[in-house]
Amino acid sequence: MTENPSARTFLQSLEAMAQEAAPDGFSLHQIMDRLDERAFGAALFLLALPCAIPFLYLVPQIVALPMMALTLQMLAGREEPWLPEKFGQRKIDKAGLTRMATFGRKWFGWLEHISHPRLSWLTGSKAERLVAVFLTVFCASILIPLPSTNTMPGIGVAIAAFGLMSRDGILVILGLIIGSIWISLLVLAAMFGFDAATDLIRQIIASL
Repeated sequence: MTENPSARTFLQSLEAMAQEAAPDGFSLHQIMDRLDERAFGAALFLLALPCAIPFLYLVPQIVALPMMALTLQMLAGREEPWLPEKFGQRKIDKAGLTRMATFGRKWFGWLEHISHPRLSWLTGSKAERLVAVFLTVFCASILIPLPSTNTMPGIGVAIAAFGLMSRDGILVILGLIIGSIWISLLVLAAMFGFDAATDLIRQIIASL
């Protein structure tokens, strides 16, 4: 029996696309079209996946600016995501797509099982603009040229975006908390130095 593509979950669609991709992969425009996703949550989740992968270089930098373009559109109140041609023609090769799909299933597959509509007002048009402010800051921090700076904000964006996609306000809050912790660490590092900021975070975690 042939599988109905419309019955696939988002992660299943990403896995299928990675399997079908040629070695040079797909452009961001082609990826969006193949997944047939128009919501900001789906687009941001997709682009956040490579940013959340530790020690993955180049791909996070490829998608960080398109992510910011989407969050700024959310902030402006646009109803559907759109990528400028300059960003949309950027490509992710088959190896990158495969790693994204594998990582997404391994580390975010649980979201498919627990997400359901709750606190849906946090995913409405008015609240979405406030969420977009946080997500824009998280995306901007990915561009900071420090080791592994993409992972924590990438995870925050991915979880919040999945919450937007599934209208789950709890996941939106969780994603914003994770990303905000990272931004707080960057601020502390700028004020007191990275080692001092890391020690402070460890002390807070130990006290909890």
